[in-house]
Parts: sequence; C-alpha cells; structure tokens
Amino acid sequence: MVNGWLGKVILVNLTRGKCAVEELDPALLAKFIGGRGLAVKILFDEVDPTVEPFSEANHLVFMAGPLTGTTAPSGSGCHVVTKSPLTGAIATGRFGGAFGSELKFAGYDGIIFEGKAPRPVYLAINDESVEIRSAEHLWGKDTRETEDAIKAETRAKWQARDTHVACIGPAGEKLVRIASIIAEKHHAAARSGVGAVMGFKNLKAIAVRGTKEIPVADGETFNKVTMSLLQKVKDSAVLASQTTFGTLNAQFHANRRGLMGAYNYRASSFDGVANTNARILREKFLKRGISCFACPVACVRLTEVSGPTHAGKGGGPEFESCTMLGPNCGVDDLAAITRANYLCNELGMDTISVGGTIACAMDMFEHGYLTEEDTGCQLKFGNAEALVALTEKMGRREGFGDILAEGGYRMAEKYGHPEMSMTIKKQELSAWHDQLCQGEGLAEATSSSGGNHQRAEMYNVEVWGLPIKVDPFAIEGKAPIVIERQDYIAAYDSTGLCAFLNQVNIEDDTARLLSSATGVSYTPQDVARIGARIWNLERLFNVKAGFTSKEDMVPRRFLTEPLTAGVGKGILSRLPELLPEYYRLRGWDENGAPSASKLKELALP
Repeated sequence: MVNGWLGKVILVNLTRGKCAVEELDPALLAKFIGGRGLAVKILFDEVDPTVEPFSEANHLVFMAGPLTGTTAPSGSGCHVVTKSPLTGAIATGRFGGAFGSELKFAGYDGIIFEGKAPRPVYLAINDESVEIRSAEHLWGKDTRETEDAIKAETRAKWQARDTHVACIGPAGEKLVRIASIIAEKHHAAARSGVGAVMGFKNLKAIAVRGTKEIPVADGETFNKVTMSLLQKVKDSAVLASQTTFGTLNAQFHANRRGLMGAYNYRASSFDGVANTNARILREKFLKRGISCFACPVACVRLTEVSGPTHAGKGGGPEFESCTMLGPNCGVDDLAAITRANYLCNELGMDTISVGGTIACAMDMFEHGYLTEEDTGCQLKFGNAEALVALTEKMGRREGFGDILAEGGYRMAEKYGHPEMSMTIKKQELSAWHDQLCQGEGLAEATSSSGGNHQRAEMYNVEVWGLPIKVDPFAIEGKAPIVIERQDYIAAYDSTGLCAFLNQVNIEDDTARLLSSATGVSYTPQDVARIGARIWNLERLFNVKAGFTSKEDMVPRRFLTEPLTAGVGKGILSRLPELLPEYYRLRGWDENGAPSASKLKELALP
C-alpha cells in the first residue's frame, strides 16, 4: 500500500473467467498520477491501436485517482478508457457519484477487463473477495432495474447495505455506438461508446463494496489545503448557482451570450430557453439536489415529471443534456426533454450524442434528405414527441432508431450527406458553438476523443472568463491557452477530482493536494508536464490507429456558412489559421504527429 494510491488493480480475463490482483509500479503511478493518465498508459502498453473496438483484443480500463475517496472536495472521479467504437480513437469517459470511492475503499485503484465472456456476467467486489457472477438474468434490464437487482443480491450475500453499481442498459448490450456506463442510476461515463465495449464483452455490471481507509502521506497539510479549497468553493458565485440551480443554470447565460448550439448549430441562441431553463426545472420538477462523494456543491438535480405522456423520475437534465436534447433539436418542452434524459440514463446512452444525432436527422428531414418513410414520423425541428420516441428506439435499436444508434455521422453518411453531421472524429459536439468560440473549436478539433468540451474546458475561459477573460471570437493567443488547458485538464482528470472545481482557481491546490496525499513532491509545473505526457500519449495512440491532421477539423459548415443572426452574425471558424501554430507549439509535425524530440522530452516511447 502507498499513500493516496492503494497500489493494486484487479485484472479480469473475461474469456477465461479468471481474476487476479496485480501490484502497480510506484514509479508509474508518480509519472501518470492515476485515473485517466494511468488508464491511458495501460491501454497504450497493452492494446494495439489498430485493433477493432469490438474485439477481444480491446481492453476496458476503470481507474480511480489518488484523491478519489479522500476528503478532498469532490474526490469522486473514476475514469473509463478503451478504444472507441464511435470514433476509432482512444476513449476517455468519467463518472462521479461514489463508485470510484468505493473501489478505493475495497483496496484497488482500478480494474482492467480483457477478452470477452462467453455469457453475460457481472463482477462482484467485496474487499478481498472478487468474483465473476452470471448476469444472464439481468440481460435486457435497464440500468435502474439492474442496479436494484444486484443490490438485492449483494445485500443478501454480503449482509451489506452500501453496494455501489456501475452497469450498462439495453443500449450497451445492443452495441449502440453511443452507449454509456451508468453508475448509481444518475452518473454517466457517457461519451465515445464506452458502454458498447462493455456490452461487447458481455459485462453487464460491476458491484463493489469496501471497508478500508485511504491513507495520506501528510494529513495536516492535506487537511489545510482541503479547508482552503472548501472556502474557495463557498466564496464562488458560479458554484453557488450550481448548488441552487444545477449546471442547467448555464443555459440562460449561454443563450444570452449567443454562444450555444441551436437547430443543429444553425443558430447560436434559442427563444424557447424561456421554457427550458433551470428556474423552470426547479419550479416544476425538482425534488432535491444530490451530491457525489465528498462534494460540497450538489449540482445533480433529482427530478420527477408527472403526467400522461412523460412521467418518470431520475437525475437531470444537466446543461449539456438539456441543450442538446432541447434547443439543438428546436424543442422547448422541458417535460419531454427531461423524459428523453431519463431514457438515456435508463437505456444507457450519451445524452450529448443522442441530442446531436437526432438534431442532425431533423436537419436532414427539413432539407428533404430524409423522408417520413425513412424516419416513421414528421421529424421536424421542435417535434418533442419524436424526440422522446426516437430516444427510446435508439436505445433498443428499433426501426429508424437502429440507424440512429450508429451515431450522427454514420447515419448522415448512409443517406449521402455526412456534412450535415455536427461531429469531430465522428463524435457529436458539445452544446457550446465551436463556430463562434474559436478556442473551444480548436480544443475540440484537436481532442484525442473527438468532439468533447471537457478535454480543455475552454468554455470556462471564453464564456465565463475563468481563470482569464478572453474574447471568444478572437484567435490571438488562443493556441497557447488551449495547450495549457488541455495539459492541465489531462493531469487534473487523473487526480480523481471533479471538473467543476476548475471554476475556481485551483492549479496550486491541485499540486499541493497531490503532494500531501501521495508523498510525491508535485509542483504546478510538474502537474502540467504530466498532463502534456498524457495528452501526447493519447495522440500517439491515435496516430498509430491511423489518425492524421485531416481529422482535426470542425464541421465544414462552420468554415463556409456564417451565421445569419445574433452576436455571432457573419462569423466563421478560423481553425485553419490556428492549427499550424498549435502543432508548432505542441512540437508536432504538419500531420499532427508528436516529434521524436517531443516524445523524448516527455519520456514517452
């Protein structure tokens, strides 16, 4: 056992039905921290980047960070890394809740799944007891039903109430390319189809219970930094609004600034936000806020919708989910949006990609590229009933939903119009409008996992002015800022802390928490260097998988069709001007491949 880390992973060979516990090299932990970084390193070392995502040779790696399960504010993170069936690139997903913390309490930093089980199974972890159990009776159940059934089983066998479950729903089982992994019913490792890889492996769920404590090297310093950080959270107006209204409160401000996607990104604001904002959610549907482990913010909304058509209860919708399922589809019916969000969680799908895919189909329908014979309905922007119906059909691969389940790019390509898909590397964009937010566009274009707003969090910089204020429409100075943010977030993701803490300035706190928890001395510069190492290793995986600079591109429309209204009227993406500078500053060649000198500098292969 080492401080912060536990120094152990569970290796599960699903093909042979065998489990083993392996020790982690302390030098490797220090070099990659944990979480996303360590999982990426393991995948890079053990999986050929050219393998098919749906193959036994692909691994599925769950990894917590050294701060996961500690008293550090929001130390709840667990990352999931694999090769994506949606993009063909490396996939890095994350969920909060308490699953990652419980895995640490059981005595493990992570789990590595190899091979494919011959029949459906789930992994049950109770401290030192690790066993593979049949999940044939769970196959076909949604994520809520699965969790409840597993908790009943483990409660009877372990005499324990607090079992935590991460599982897939029907979407993962049916290899929907935008399938997610859902932990504790409300928390999703959502992006890039990580749930589909889990489904391919016939792995229905992981159940974990732990009773151990997580040691820290310097408890006095660790507690001082924790208290200081808690005060920063308390003093933050942005985080206070999330406690009151959840992340959806960002929608009103994003709409006012004219910087979010609407109507498949043909607009950057939406009049219907008057009906879909956080205050309406709070007044009509909110039951209470819920927290992830050790989190003082409690941004997750537990909601309930009643009525004859959209009744249900669950978590959300969050800002990204509501905006992609709502304004980007032209839908202003918050009950329908919330019901579609519930379906995504129950069936196990990425709300961002579901919303982006349906918006793409609506856009194609409006342009005559899809007909009612294709879709089974009048799939026009604003059709709330179609939104809900197609969300369920996607998760079950029924009717037109079977085509949508391949993601927006493949759907649009099938009908001859891939340019209608608002994707990068075949993954749907986030709610922020990359045609206008020039730094966010560069960040998502160069993201190792395709369209993904959380790989640099440039929306914090360009929209909220955190930690520095910049003009979202300008390109001057954006490339170095993007690189700095990408590197920092890559390292930060590896600690186990939640991304929303980055809305207060915590770079120094991150290094101090890591140092006092692990006993390894980290400066902010060390953290940035480790982040660069992780970012370049992800890039190297993608290069070996066949990716080049051609894939570092926003949708063509962003380069050729200026918006016709709003604050962004007349503006085009200037990504082609930014990329050469970005590559140069990164130490990459003109094809976006890390140079030999850059790899040597970062001690990479």
